[in-house]
Amino acid sequence: MKEFSDLTAATAWAFDLQKYGIKFGLSSTLRLLAHLGIPFQEGRYLHIAGTNGKGSVAAMLSAILTRAGHQAGLFTSPHLVRFQERYRLGDRDIPGDRLLQLINAVKAVSDNTEPPTFFEFAAAMGFLYFFQEGADPIILETGMGGRLDATNIVQPLVSVITNISLDHQEFLGETLLAIAGEKAGIIKPGAPLVTFARQKVVLELFRRRSEELNAPMYVGGQDFRTRGKGRGRFSYQGLDLRMEDLEIGLPGRHQYGNAGVALAVMELLNRRGFSISETAIREGLKQTWWPGRLEQVAQDPRVILDGAHNPAAALTLAQALKTVHRNGRLILVMGVMADKDTDGVLSRLLPLAQTAVFTQPRYFRAATPKDLAARARPYQVEVFMIPRVAEAIRAAQSLAGPQDRIVVTGSLYTVGEAKEYFEGLPPAMQA
Repeated sequence: MKEFSDLTAATAWAFDLQKYGIKFGLSSTLRLLAHLGIPFQEGRYLHIAGTNGKGSVAAMLSAILTRAGHQAGLFTSPHLVRFQERYRLGDRDIPGDRLLQLINAVKAVSDNTEPPTFFEFAAAMGFLYFFQEGADPIILETGMGGRLDATNIVQPLVSVITNISLDHQEFLGETLLAIAGEKAGIIKPGAPLVTFARQKVVLELFRRRSEELNAPMYVGGQDFRTRGKGRGRFSYQGLDLRMEDLEIGLPGRHQYGNAGVALAVMELLNRRGFSISETAIREGLKQTWWPGRLEQVAQDPRVILDGAHNPAAALTLAQALKTVHRNGRLILVMGVMADKDTDGVLSRLLPLAQTAVFTQPRYFRAATPKDLAARARPYQVEVFMIPRVAEAIRAAQSLAGPQDRIVVTGSLYTVGEAKEYFEGLPPAMQA
């Protein structure tokens, strides 16, 4: 097949694979990697699943390991603005020329009669990139679920399940236990599991699965814990380690729990012979950066971006907004995916707001502003409907006074377009 010489054309071709939808299973990824000749099972992996917090934990692990001198690879999804964001080596996203090479390499071994989905293609690119670069360890974030996720072909050093709540029910099941069962699919023989799941029935399921596979299990709040001290500082009491006055770069008290998960993983890696000092832990946590999560991008009025895309994430955002007292109004700019629990997201956030500007990101799954406005009728909130995200933000800014807050939320796709607006970037393709 003809190679691409232009990254824009190559990226457009890759994103066009979205037309094949979402397919669960490992065979396509295994087939691609076999054709590429990658000994993927020889890598040293940290495999992360969960409903929320995966990206934050992955970013903390990457930052700490990088400052400890390890060439850590990081694969995450979705990206906010640029495809390159999905592949990070140390603190740097993949260069554009390497991304072009990877697209061409994986395209060359793809079967046109049974083409991969976009996520399968993107995952194969990640395995190839990190193998070529000698990344160690490699941090893999699942796309959805776990058991049949395209990343679930590895034997990890440590498996991580951040938490469990209702999301993607049409794919993962209607109950917490069904969803937990899919996430538990990443637990592998002998590999420790670190989790911050809270529900008793979920933990019982994880424990049974771990015992079957002789995989030690470590639970947040039981085997390791954090205590917030205010102003972004907290203490950690872990498996072997006790640390005080830790500082975290990511805003929000919920990040203390995510940091506890990352630190428990660091302890397990140290037990396996990795050298990760307390200095690297402190510096890594302090310098962790993960965009689109309580990210402030403007002041007077303050504008915050947060991709709260399900009820649990919306509740976390609501709790964070309540902790900061402001005299002004709260103006929400919201674009939500139609296949999400839209009412659950709105019910957590609209009671806090005086104004809601409903919008629609450039993605085929997005709900219309008209639908969101109809769902907002029970709430005492002023409503505007503006289809394009950039125009919705401009409208919110024109409505806001210096003491007001604008929060752009509802989906990472909405947040991605907001970042384009504030960074003056051209519209990007999304997947």
